[in-house]
Amino acid sequence: MAVEVGQAAPDFTLADTARQPRSLKEFAGQNVVLAFFPGAFTGGCTVEACAFRDSAAQYTGLGAQVVGVTVDSPIAQKAWADANQLTFPILSDHSRKAIEAYGVAFPNFLGLDGYTSSQRAIFVIDKSGTVRYKEVVAPSAQVNFDAINQALAGLK
Repeated sequence: MAVEVGQAAPDFTLADTARQPRSLKEFAGQNVVLAFFPGAFTGGCTVEACAFRDSAAQYTGLGAQVVGVTVDSPIAQKAWADANQLTFPILSDHSRKAIEAYGVAFPNFLGLDGYTSSQRAIFVIDKSGTVRYKEVVAPSAQVNFDAINQALAGLK
């Protein structure tokens, strides 16, 4: 079932690029931009991740922490983060539990039978853990950064 605006954001624990467990609950008390990326090293995901990187000061000013999630391994994610100097946590949902919990799974991604990735999706989660903004687009599309920023500005 998909997570909707006004609902509590499901918690998860996923490995980061250093293979250390990170939970959504560790960001409690701050706003979170939870970004689901279809795949590391893909053109659209790299553009989006770099846009978040380049706007880090703006998100900090809005009291928000960006957290990225892909189904890729922590090893691939680390290479992607290093290659693009990504400064926010990238977490591995290799078991696909988080994308299922948030309702953003994309089965048979790229026409590959049995390979599940995620839609490109954003959830803005407020300090109390409630989803305040949701955007899900096709993997080939880009998210609306202006709408994300407006949602965050409304949480100040």
